[in-house]
Parts: sequence; structure tokens; C-alpha cells
Amino acid sequence: MARQMTEMLKGVLEGIVLAIISGQPSYGYQIRARLQELGFADIAEGTVYALLVRIEQRGLVAVAKTPSEKGPPRKVYSLNARGGAYLDEFWELWGFLSDRITQLRQGAAS
Repeated sequence: MARQMTEMLKGVLEGIVLAIISGQPSYGYQIRARLQELGFADIAEGTVYALLVRIEQRGLVAVAKTPSEKGPPRKVYSLNARGGAYLDEFWELWGFLSDRITQLRQGAAS
């Protein structure tokens, strides 16, 4: 089941991370911790950081560097207008897919 979950998450993890960032500007470790709180414990740290690089390159987030007690400054990600529009579209598509999957499941149960 873990492999199946990983495959399914590949298509939606970007939207999940943007939703986390939309609630509060966050740095990578905070985002990963929030994912774990939500039950996504199997998501590798490298996966989260690679995704953050991609959404930054696509212009979906603003990035501010803040001092860190340990090591180099942290990159704090916040949703910008383009990312907000992308997240709105993600939720719209998610609602559509969720409705259709629910219909399929209910149809299979009858």
C-alpha cells in the first residue's frame, strides 16, 4: 500500500505543499513536519526540498532568507499571487476528481 500511496501523491504533493505554505510562510523543515503531522510520514526529505526548488523556479512562491541558529540562512516560502491562483485551480480540480471518484465508489458498492 505504501508504494501505491507514493504513486498517488506524486500528482498532488505540489498542491498539498502550496496549501501548507498558504496557511503560513514556512521553511523546508516546517513543511516536512506539517506533512508528517498530516500523516504523510513516508515522504522523503529530499522529495520535499526538490519540490520546493521546482515551485520556486516556476514562480509560485516568494522566498525570503532568514537567519538560522545553526548553519546558513533558511529559505522561508510564502505563496504569491501566481501560486495562489495555481492553488485555487488545484482545489477546483481536486473537487472535480474527488466527486467523480466518490461516484465511482458508490456505484461499485450498489
